[in-house]
Amino acid sequence: MKILLSIKPEFAEKIFDGTKSFEFRKAIFKNQSVKTVVVYATRPVGKIVGEFDIDCIFEDSPNNLWIRTKNYAGITKDFFDSYFSGRNKGYAISIAETREYEDPIDPGKLIENFSPPQSYMYLDDDLQRLQEREQATFAF
Repeated sequence: MKILLSIKPEFAEKIFDGTKSFEFRKAIFKNQSVKTVVVYATRPVGKIVGEFDIDCIFEDSPNNLWIRTKNYAGITKDFFDSYFSGRNKGYAISIAETREYEDPIDPGKLIENFSPPQSYMYLDDDLQRLQEREQATFAF
């Protein structure tokens, strides 16, 4: 199963150039069968730009997450602290293989009345098939 995550363009770029190996979240999806994240780069890009496989997900206090991930976080400590401010728990999705799309996809072509998810959106099998048809090639 796949999910769609909204990710700021600068962080999406770091994921696909290999300098960001973790995607941090305040909340995480419940479905354990999710193995792939489809990346929606938020405005001004506003496109689905690729996907990555999930290696594992760490759940811990923000302090412990930072200690575990800081060398490959792809963000500053200040940004991390601001993001998790007031939180006792956070999540770090460990990024495995990435696939950047050669031609980013307009999400409106995949999802009727598309609105970027605040946390995540499950993609059903029909959407996955349509997505695969829309983009047949990856840029590696």
